[in-house]
Amino acid sequence: MLLRAFRVGSSSLTNADLAARTGLPRPTVSRLTRSLVDSGFLRYDATERAYRLAAVVVSLADAFHHATAVPDIALPLMRKIAEAEKVNVGLAVPDQTAMVYLAAVRHSRDSVSRTRRVAPGTRVPMELTSIGMAWLAAVPAGVRDQFLARIEEKAGGEWPALHEELSRGIAQAQAQGYCSANYQPGHLTAVGAAFRGPDHQWYGLNISFPHKPSEKPRDVARYAPLLLGLIEKISASCGMEDSAEPA
Repeated sequence: MLLRAFRVGSSSLTNADLAARTGLPRPTVSRLTRSLVDSGFLRYDATERAYRLAAVVVSLADAFHHATAVPDIALPLMRKIAEAEKVNVGLAVPDQTAMVYLAAVRHSRDSVSRTRRVAPGTRVPMELTSIGMAWLAAVPAGVRDQFLARIEEKAGGEWPALHEELSRGIAQAQAQGYCSANYQPGHLTAVGAAFRGPDHQWYGLNISFPHKPSEKPRDVARYAPLLLGLIEKISASCGMEDSAEPA
């Protein structure tokens, strides 16, 4: 929980910051930050009286990258579609209630895509995105229920409306192989799907494009087949047959 509290734009955090972000008691945070400094995962900046991530996290990211071949295989194929269609294409896996991008190519001309940084490590809410809903639709029911329980706990009183939208997206993905959602409302629409890689992990894949309400059905009808075709190409390049069917 403490390590996850560090984000882009939060390069140094005090014990008070960490307690506020995690909800952990201050004495617990102090004890854990000492352990993380001793084990080399954090370093203490005496000038700021705050903690920073240590270099070991770069080594862990490098080890993860070399153990996960799918992003390197998918990225050239993603880039080809993004450049040709002037859209955004992303590949992600889950962490808690977020989807974490492993690869992203952004060529959409809308203002959000031009200004918002999306890179490996960027997190988006699972429950609000087509890439998250498609992933939930693909995984076994028991796994899906565990994630939905976490999302419900986080959502609190907003859960009934959120559950309705989640149910729609999951049902659409299970019936059609993809689902659509508006993320960054008024700016982007996305279609998402999921596939199982050669490492037996389920990956989410999306294509996002400028949100135009009057043209949404046409745009979804255009980009959904491209998304499913991209999954077929990635699966073939991984030496697998199409793996987009739900478990």
